[in-house]
Amino acid sequence: MTPTIDLLSARRSVGPNFLGEPGPSASQLETLLRIASRVPDHGKLAPWRFIVFEGEARAKAGEVIAQAYAKDNPDAEENRVAAERNRLARAPLVIGVVSRAAPHPKIPDWEQVLSAGAACMNLVTAAHAQGFSASWITEWYAYDRRVLAAFGLSPQERMAGFVHIGTAVSVSPERPRPELDEIVSRFA
Repeated sequence: MTPTIDLLSARRSVGPNFLGEPGPSASQLETLLRIASRVPDHGKLAPWRFIVFEGEARAKAGEVIAQAYAKDNPDAEENRVAAERNRLARAPLVIGVVSRAAPHPKIPDWEQVLSAGAACMNLVTAAHAQGFSASWITEWYAYDRRVLAAFGLSPQERMAGFVHIGTAVSVSPERPRPELDEIVSRFA
């Protein structure tokens, strides 16, 4: 096997609660973002963009999330609101991948959305290639327009996911993977 096949064969998500310091350096972050943008992109539209949450900005973003949660759940206990406040502070670095899919005369929206998903996966894979661990998740706030507006998304944009990146603080167990005969068919 090649190192790339070995990397892809061993890659698994590590939940944000199990990601600690150190996170990527500034130059490693730049590399991650460059690799994330090297995805199939029919028409060269760049139908995605990135929002970097690092340092104190994670707490500021968490306050937005906590306020939205508290407004919808006025009887929530403070520890639950605190957990929401911590959503983007669990890992040293979080990169939001925004889907900018829009009507186009030649490029279907679906292809643009898939390109944003590919950007998420490239981020995850590149993080693992740099020796970090990562998790691509959405959670409820990725669909809350109040939160998205506060994060700078336009009404037409959607959150493809938040990629949490850091150093694994524990080993993630392997999860069962589907058997190929259950998911592969051959057209004849």
